[in-house]
Amino acid sequence: MRRLRMGMIGGGPGAFIGPVHRIAAELDREIELVAGAFSSNAGRSSDAGKSYCIDPTRAYPDVSTMLSAEAARGDGMDFVTIASPNDHHLAAARAALGAGIPVLSDKPATATLSEARELAAIVARSAVPYGLTYTYSGYPLVREARARIAAGDLGIIRKVVVEYQQGWLAHDAAGKQAEWRLDPARAGEGGAIADIGVHAFHLAEFVTGRRVTQLLADLAAVVPGRSLDDDCQVLLRFDNGARGVLIASQIALGERNGLRLRVYGDRGALNWQQESPNVLVLHHLDGRTELIQAGDTALSDDARRASRTPGGHPEGYLEAFANLYRDFARQLRGEAGSLVPGIDDGLRGMAFIHLAVTTSRDRAGWTQFEV
Repeated sequence: MRRLRMGMIGGGPGAFIGPVHRIAAELDREIELVAGAFSSNAGRSSDAGKSYCIDPTRAYPDVSTMLSAEAARGDGMDFVTIASPNDHHLAAARAALGAGIPVLSDKPATATLSEARELAAIVARSAVPYGLTYTYSGYPLVREARARIAAGDLGIIRKVVVEYQQGWLAHDAAGKQAEWRLDPARAGEGGAIADIGVHAFHLAEFVTGRRVTQLLADLAAVVPGRSLDDDCQVLLRFDNGARGVLIASQIALGERNGLRLRVYGDRGALNWQQESPNVLVLHHLDGRTELIQAGDTALSDDARRASRTPGGHPEGYLEAFANLYRDFARQLRGEAGSLVPGIDDGLRGMAFIHLAVTTSRDRAGWTQFEV
């Protein structure tokens, strides 16, 4: 089986997510990074190419040059990853899809809801594969939780509590990672709600299989001088009548990457935490508490496919990211079994961000969730 050839947009010097994409893509040896327009600065793009150990002639000064040059090669890239800040997602995806190149993009899909709608129309017209790296949907026990709920183990879902708390922006922060996330021109409509809140939103819908139909949001810029939110509380109502609570904060001092999901049904409940990702806690109606662990032989097919090591050998963030790449490779080869999120997830994520920001600002109260 030939390895798929990947190009990358963004992920240049100083970026956190670029190397993560590269490691995840190549983990299963099904994909190889061969080209990139890693920065809008030609020199920095060249430097990034060297760090990724690719052919120097394939570290391009801009996206259009990369697309043209790769199309002319017999061994040109098979798809492109977008790992740039949010404000560049639409332009990069439009260019790649217009050239017939499949896209796997960082979340959120775009910087604004109107851009996401435009992108959805482009994806529909092009009929070219498009995916999003909602990383946490790649964890084996997240997929196990999804399978358990779909099988009816929890019964009727009554309540969903999802939180994503960090503390790294509790005070003024410097550096490339903080700089663009706090800049409305680059981050888009939302701050913490777009950076991590949308992860929590996607996780809640992905695992439960339920869709949010209404929300009530309270967002704040707690640290003086910020124009984008850094602390968020959102109440949710789902399509089956279940209630939900979503918390997203980057000023929660002492928190590191505190993503946690709890789902309560009328027959059982489950609890999963990203910082302890290899254990899923399942509470039964009869009072029993079951610990489901990564690598267990009784896991669902989706969870087993997402597992690489025997029980007791922890798998985490990079492996979950790699599962999305493996799914996308499967999708490009026309194989079944892919769970990589797509443009519909991107649209819903951007609608969540937009509605949370605008309803909180306008104190609009309960608002219908409309894409």
